[in-house]
Amino acid sequence: MKAVLIDSNYKSNPPKSNDNGSDFVREIQNQNNQNTPKKLPTIIQGGMGVGISNWKLARTVSIHGQFGVVSGTALDELLIRRLQTGDEGGHMRRALKAFPDPNVSRQILDRYYIEGGKKADDPFISKPTPDGVPSRGIEELLIAANFVEVFLAKEGHLGRVGINYLLKIQTPLLASLYGAMLAGVNAVFIGAGIPLEIPAVINGLVRHAHVSIDLSIITDHPEKQHKLSFTPPKSLSSIGDELAKPMFFPIVSSAILASLLVKKLPNQIDGIIIEKPSAGGHNAPPRGNAGLTTEGEPKYGPRDEIKLDAIKRLGLPFWLAGSYGSPEKLGQALSTGATGIQVGTLFAFCQESGLRKDLKHEALRLCQLGEQRVFRDPVASPTGFPFQVLSLPETISEPKHYKQRSRQCDLGYLREAYEKADGSVGWRCRAENPEVYVHKGGKHTHTIGRKCLCNGLMANIGLAQVRRKTDVERPLVTCGCDLKSILRLMRPDNLNYTATDVITFLLNESTTNTF
Repeated sequence: MKAVLIDSNYKSNPPKSNDNGSDFVREIQNQNNQNTPKKLPTIIQGGMGVGISNWKLARTVSIHGQFGVVSGTALDELLIRRLQTGDEGGHMRRALKAFPDPNVSRQILDRYYIEGGKKADDPFISKPTPDGVPSRGIEELLIAANFVEVFLAKEGHLGRVGINYLLKIQTPLLASLYGAMLAGVNAVFIGAGIPLEIPAVINGLVRHAHVSIDLSIITDHPEKQHKLSFTPPKSLSSIGDELAKPMFFPIVSSAILASLLVKKLPNQIDGIIIEKPSAGGHNAPPRGNAGLTTEGEPKYGPRDEIKLDAIKRLGLPFWLAGSYGSPEKLGQALSTGATGIQVGTLFAFCQESGLRKDLKHEALRLCQLGEQRVFRDPVASPTGFPFQVLSLPETISEPKHYKQRSRQCDLGYLREAYEKADGSVGWRCRAENPEVYVHKGGKHTHTIGRKCLCNGLMANIGLAQVRRKTDVERPLVTCGCDLKSILRLMRPDNLNYTATDVITFLLNESTTNTF
């Protein structure tokens, strides 16, 4: 394989953390405005799960001149659990030291940091679950958590770092975006919805302005609007200059949706990610009512095929995702006019990802034996979107472990909003106790087979909640359908590989130096 070249521009004049967080923010914003490379990278690393696409992975990919991406899902919970496990390496505390409001950093540390880490059988301290009107404390935690992850991913180099959000997870979104932008995030990737309002939100947050979006809500009165609003705290908006504006990349599954966004948002989209159903995590449901396959997976057909000619005619850079993790597939993507590919699964199992080492080892071992199985579960996710589940022992992909779990919703990221009889907004989750869900006006049929992704994904990264001292939440691992390329990265005597190995492999004979 040829070597992956690192342009010196990606390491020169990196922003430095200091005791004055406001000075740091100004410095990194100035560097974003002055030093962002013009050429768009060939490879975009997927923004996977909760903490899988962590700052270490994104930083490594970015240093190599490609687009490193951190997952923006549940970063507030991720921060406080890292602090409660002792903050190995001191990275969370170092990033909080650079946060422009030291009072917020101090409050977070006083509340959640445990020197040496909590006892293994002690539960994590919980935080309030945000609703439609989150408290200022919840907003400050969201801002700080997103700042921390982006800060660490960007630390010490000038490569591009993006952040990936799910539009379905609405309540944390506005404060989270602001925190990422404070840290100088270079791009915002958003999927699982139609993000028509996001460019206006980004433009508002650049100026530290009040912003709002429509709340997606189940209601008998669709004419009545419900809003989610956010006003940047004065302690942060007073740092002065406008924030650097990140690029905006919607993630879509059809040319129709891509065309709609381009039409409705002229000159506000910097590129498009085109995701096929074989991609990991959540997938767009099939068009039409084709039913299920004999294996119980959603049926995709001709209506779900993506018309790349129509995408190309939009005149924007685009990247293809979903089983494109090989040099041959990258070459095919480039031949269609794509700028490159988005790759998730190969990066998900590399050394730098946040996935637990034992889960990586078992998944790679099964892959080596040819015994891996990925099931596109039509009902696992509370969102109603199909969700790719990797079958692994001792995870809730196994029916016996799923049935043993006591259903509850204590993290709440995938809850749905509904309008109560009195007109107020309530929250419920299809993965919570079915009796509770029905009491809130939901249908029992909507709860069948639902899995708690929030707790399962936390367990994937070694931060599982402990219940009753001995009962620990089990993992739920997701990945793309095509795992064959992983075999080409591993040696028979060594299951480990790095993010650098992935980039070297993908660029081998499919494209030349991307700088």
